[in-house]
Amino acid sequence: MSTAHARLRESFQHGLVWYYCRLDKPPSRDTVDRFLTDPEHVIDDVFDRLVKQAADGGLFDSTYSVGSAHVEAIQHNNAASWNYDPTAEEYYYGFGCTIVSTGVKIPIAAEFTQTKQADQETAMRVTRDALAVDTPIWMLGDSAYDILEWHDYLLAAGIVPIAPYNPRNTDDPKDTKYRVEDRIKEHSEDVQLKQSVLEETYNNRTGVERTNDAVNDCGLGRERSRGRVHARTEVFLALCLRIVVAITNYERGNKPGCEKL
Repeated sequence: MSTAHARLRESFQHGLVWYYCRLDKPPSRDTVDRFLTDPEHVIDDVFDRLVKQAADGGLFDSTYSVGSAHVEAIQHNNAASWNYDPTAEEYYYGFGCTIVSTGVKIPIAAEFTQTKQADQETAMRVTRDALAVDTPIWMLGDSAYDILEWHDYLLAAGIVPIAPYNPRNTDDPKDTKYRVEDRIKEHSEDVQLKQSVLEETYNNRTGVERTNDAVNDCGLGRERSRGRVHARTEVFLALCLRIVVAITNYERGNKPGCEKL
C-alpha cells in the first residue's frame, strides 16, 4: 500500500471523518485506489473549467509567464527519477511540472513532465494550451525558452515573447539581450522595441515563481502516491485547488491573490 493510501485509511479511522463522509466503516484499499485513480479521467476537464471560470471572472491580466517547478516523489515511486534543479542547485527525486500563469497567481495551463526542464515539444504544447484560453500582450520565459519556434509562433499570434538570449551551441553569438529583438529585426523594418520596456516587462516573470509557491501550498511540492498516473493526478488536484482558492476569495470580496481562504 502506498503512503497516500495509508494516510487516507488512517484518516478514515477517525469517527468524525466517518460521520462527515457518511461512511459505516473505513474504505478498502481498492476503494482508496479508485479514489486516486478515477479523477485521472476528469481532472483535465475540471482544470480547464476552473481556468475558464477564472478568465470569465476577470482574474487574468495581459502578461503570461511560463516556468517549471520540481515535484518531489517518495522513494518507492519507481516511475520517478533523479533530476537536477538548477534553481536550488541540487538533485531531487521526482518529476516536473511546466506551468503558465497570469494575474493573481492563477495557473492557466500546465504539463506534467518526467523532469523539471521542459523540452521544446512541451514548451510549445503548454503555450498553445494557454493561448487557447485568452490572448495576452506579453509572454515571458527564462533562457530555456530561447526557442525560435516559440518566438515565431507567438509573434504570428500578435504576442510579444520575452526570453533572454542564450548563446548556446553557437560560435558566433548575437549582440542582443532578448531573442525577440533579433526576430523582429529579421521579419519587420517598421516595428521597434525599446530594451528598457523589455527589461521592465520581463521583471514580471517572477509571477510564475509566486504561482509555483502558491500551488506548492496546495500540495504540489511533494507527491506521496506511487506511479506516474497518481502523481500527475495529485499535481493537477493542487493546480485546481489553487484556482478554487483564488476564485473563492474573489467572490467573497477578498484579495484573490491570497493563498488562504
